Amino acid sequence: MLKRLLRQPAVQAALAALVGRYLAWALASTRWTLHGGEHLTGFTGGRPVIAAFWHERLPLMTALRMRAKHDGIAERMVVLVSRHSDGRFIGDIMRRFDLEVVHGSTARKGQDRGGAAGLRALLDRLAAGCSVVITPDGPRGPRRQAAPGVAQLAALSGVKLLPCAAQTSRKITLGSWDRMVLPLPFGRGVLVCLPPLSVPRDGYAAALPAIQAAMTQAADRADQLCR
Repeated sequence: MLKRLLRQPAVQAALAALVGRYLAWALASTRWTLHGGEHLTGFTGGRPVIAAFWHERLPLMTALRMRAKHDGIAERMVVLVSRHSDGRFIGDIMRRFDLEVVHGSTARKGQDRGGAAGLRALLDRLAAGCSVVITPDGPRGPRRQAAPGVAQLAALSGVKLLPCAAQTSRKITLGSWDRMVLPLPFGRGVLVCLPPLSVPRDGYAAALPAIQAAMTQAADRADQLCR
């Protein structure tokens, strides 16, 4: 009964509004420090970027969106979420942070149709000057294993990929597949941006391990700085 109720569009919309308001409050009350800001500010002048991070940090990374918008960087940003009900729910929350939502996947085996559609949509947005936010192990894992779509996107678009992460001193870690981190208010937070990566058009498969390692390095660095 409860599951059926939670699938109702009106109920999901109300929950998304509630979660979105909470996230905005919790993140605004957190004292954030940006590490590697020179890599973020390098993408001014209408040049897009592909911001890539692990799915577990998605609730925290809206703080990077808030920082970029405040600084006038990457004003137009698009986030890729799954076509499933949980993806639609996440998309409703992301829209509250002025993020455009594209539904698709990062093209794992068995998700080729959705992955291809999502890839085409993101390529169009990048060509129009929008930056892209992507979690390459979403929507269902395995945790911290990047699907090839993120490397394909960077290779085909010629846009550099920015490995990034966030962490906060006050948080709840969920028991979900990705061990998602939810912020608590009045904490101390860090945002980490590592040097951007270029992916050759004919070498995206070979670049995937380096992309994966860089995102993990960013997450580990954020954890260390927040201790």
